Amino acid sequence: MVQLNVAVYGAIAANVAIAVTKSVVASITGSAAMLAEAIHSGVDTFNGVLLLVGRRRSRRPATPEHPFGHGKELYFWGLIVAVLIFGLGGGLSIYEGAQRIRHPLPLHDPTWNYVVLAAAGLFEGASFSVALRQFLREAGNTPFWMALHRSKDPTIYTVLAEDAAALIGLVVAGIGIYLSHRFDMPVLDGAASLVIGLLLAGVAVLLIHESRGLLIGEGLRPETAQAIRSIALAQAHVRDVGRVLSMYVGPDEVLVTVDLDFDDGTSAVDAAADIASVERQVRERYPMIRRLFIEAGAVAPEQRWSRPDTTQTQSR
Repeated sequence: MVQLNVAVYGAIAANVAIAVTKSVVASITGSAAMLAEAIHSGVDTFNGVLLLVGRRRSRRPATPEHPFGHGKELYFWGLIVAVLIFGLGGGLSIYEGAQRIRHPLPLHDPTWNYVVLAAAGLFEGASFSVALRQFLREAGNTPFWMALHRSKDPTIYTVLAEDAAALIGLVVAGIGIYLSHRFDMPVLDGAASLVIGLLLAGVAVLLIHESRGLLIGEGLRPETAQAIRSIALAQAHVRDVGRVLSMYVGPDEVLVTVDLDFDDGTSAVDAAADIASVERQVRERYPMIRRLFIEAGAVAPEQRWSRPDTTQTQSR
């Protein structure tokens, strides 16, 4: 995680320098594609700051008002970042590209455009490389796209998506600038800005989709829930298992509730032993399940727990 923070800090510093340089060169050369890239880098800079803010706020301890902690704070800021990419990055780039297509302006010497694009490619490539290595290390043997979809840390997939979009955008900008000068068609420079805007909008839609699912209470994968149910059914006195309800309350923290139906006449001691076994096995197999609530039914009436109808335990 330290390496990921280093990647975010590095990306912020690089984007500040790149955004300023791109803006200056865009004003000199009159390139809409370069201006779109300047907007992109500026938005990425602000987004990096917001992700760091979200990560810090999400690590605050639980309070009486937020008994399960503040882990979802990161999902909120991830959604804000996605909206900014869509509105500022994609929207302004599309607008600028459309304006240049409608009212093309003559372009000046493109040399500085190429120099800045090449330098930006080195910085963005380095940032993407660091983030990708960190992601692959955490993914282990899981296939890349599957691991990316399963990741519940917006910082990871947002940095990867932004850097990947930045690299593709640099290529599009370079091609647009080259073709506009090669064929003396300034409208192609505007078209490149339009493509960059659509690219950013597409990335933003994907990020919004991921953030939405986590904010409204995304749970464990069905196969994980089924595995937990199988663990419970393997206990000596468990007759049946109800639905396994779960919800991510942070990037690496899941809340799970399980209903266990015990055989008639099961003693409180035997039920407690089975519950303890389920807790131990689930926590060993799935470390991200930090809060596990188990409710037990069908326990002998004279040996029920303190609550008359259910028994609830929590693993911390």
